[in-house]
Amino acid sequence: MSYVNNNLMSNEDVIYEAKIHWFIFVPSAVLFLLGIIYSTDGAGGILFLIAIILFVRAIIAKATTELAITSKRVIAKTGLISRSTIELNHSKVESFNIDQSIFGRLFGYGTLVINGTGGGKTPISNIDAPLEFRKNAMSTIDATQS
Repeated sequence: MSYVNNNLMSNEDVIYEAKIHWFIFVPSAVLFLLGIIYSTDGAGGILFLIAIILFVRAIIAKATTELAITSKRVIAKTGLISRSTIELNHSKVESFNIDQSIFGRLFGYGTLVINGTGGGKTPISNIDAPLEFRKNAMSTIDATQS
């Protein structure tokens, strides 16, 4: 069971959940292909090893990052062994900033920065459809504050 579902308060429902974009697997795939190209050299083995490490890191990041909008809060959780969480009540969310690179714009991913009152900023990288998350978050927050 997920962190978000395990930490819901009474009368709180999940409205929207975001996932990590598949693009985080691209660096390991590129290094894997370079490893194939240079497989006759000693560099090929090193490239394969780095590709495997990056692939495992990407799997862990994709499996352990949770981002959700509930009827009362915005919840973000990252990490497997060491965990980092942020849970902001709707009234404490100041804004959502989205940073997208050229590839991010082309493939639909970006970094979401949640700004809380009091200056707290929480960046979450490689979010799939960050504009959709922001739209759902803002509409949910507006609905609860009205």
